[in-house]
Amino acid sequence: MNRKRIEPGPGQESVWDYPRPPIVEDTEKHIEVFFNDLLIADSTNTKRVLETSSPPVYYIPTEDIEMKYFLKTDKHSLCEWKGVASYYTIKVHDKAALNAAWYYPKPTPSYESIKNYIAIYPQRMDACFVDGEVAQSQAGVFYGGWITSNIVGPIKGEPGTEDW
Repeated sequence: MNRKRIEPGPGQESVWDYPRPPIVEDTEKHIEVFFNDLLIADSTNTKRVLETSSPPVYYIPTEDIEMKYFLKTDKHSLCEWKGVASYYTIKVHDKAALNAAWYYPKPTPSYESIKNYIAIYPQRMDACFVDGEVAQSQAGVFYGGWITSNIVGPIKGEPGTEDW
């Protein structure tokens, strides 16, 4: 795949302008997450993690999430920047999405601001919205980025990007 940066138009961002290591920024964008026809997260007080070649990952504060649908699991993963992540299965009535959300209970000092915030894989939900726009999910089972019309790539996770 071509790694050539797509030039962003007015109001757009290129994932190739995001830094490495990633940064965390506050955002007031309206984030909504639906699962099994239920609004399970609704916030205008989120954090965006921005990293080179990936779309933003939104971290939602627990007070803006219906936590009764989030069940802790035994899964863990390691991010070289943020530390050890723990996971939740999201279960609403008879439908469950295994390990569909993650969080950092003890993030590294540079990422302390995302403690008590949860990220959700958009590809495992019915719909995720950013300011009313349906977010497309980043390709691949590992990545949790949210792609909206203001994000341009090419984006890690698409076929041919395995070695990025």
